[in-house]
Amino acid sequence: MVNIKRHFIEKYMNTLKVDEYLAKHFYRAGYAGVEVYKTPLGTRIVIYAERPAFLIGRRGQTIRNLSTIFEEHFGLESPQITVMPVENPELSARVMAFRLAMALERGHHFRRAAFNALRRIMNAGALGAEIVISGKLTSERARHEKFRAGKVYKTGYQSSYIVDRAVAHALLKPGIYGIKVLIVKPERPVDEVKIISPEEAGVTVEELLPDQPESEPQETNVQGATEESVKEVEKNESQTQ
Repeated sequence: MVNIKRHFIEKYMNTLKVDEYLAKHFYRAGYAGVEVYKTPLGTRIVIYAERPAFLIGRRGQTIRNLSTIFEEHFGLESPQITVMPVENPELSARVMAFRLAMALERGHHFRRAAFNALRRIMNAGALGAEIVISGKLTSERARHEKFRAGKVYKTGYQSSYIVDRAVAHALLKPGIYGIKVLIVKPERPVDEVKIISPEEAGVTVEELLPDQPESEPQETNVQGATEESVKEVEKNESQTQ
């Protein structure tokens, strides 16, 4: 009898191992993620990267090497690798984290690099972003600095489907710097409330108003009112005399 829990754990453990291997060796290619599918012909592996040519290699040599590694070391049967470009790299937390790590390794100041990355993320249409850089930034004592823009969700349901997270590391002379990037994608969050005008909804103001019953005109007896006023005046005069 097949243990269902063990089956899915082993399945996703293999995907996690492949993901860690690619992130370690191809972060300079702007590696963004991987998807592994089981097909009747073997295993289909879709790799997303900012620069696919770096992963493909000259005449596909890198792809062939990866197929051998996946089959021999990770136990994937007949791997068929497809490399896809990332549609919007600035909205991928992993791509931006690797960019920031490479900028720090090239000698850029961490604040300037973080603000440049934050500006690129927000210009791409993100609702919010947060960058945390930790390490020996300005002294021998390790600390961290946060750079934030827009609205960043860290709890709640919306944080599970519109927030992209990634962690990268940069090796510098003072030591290893840790980089954490959170990007809130331009999707509608749960707490968003938008009030639209009747013109946008395609209805008129009269249709929105409740139906009110028509008021009947009141009849007034002018002659009766005049006689009552005359009697009241005569009564007042008699009291005065």
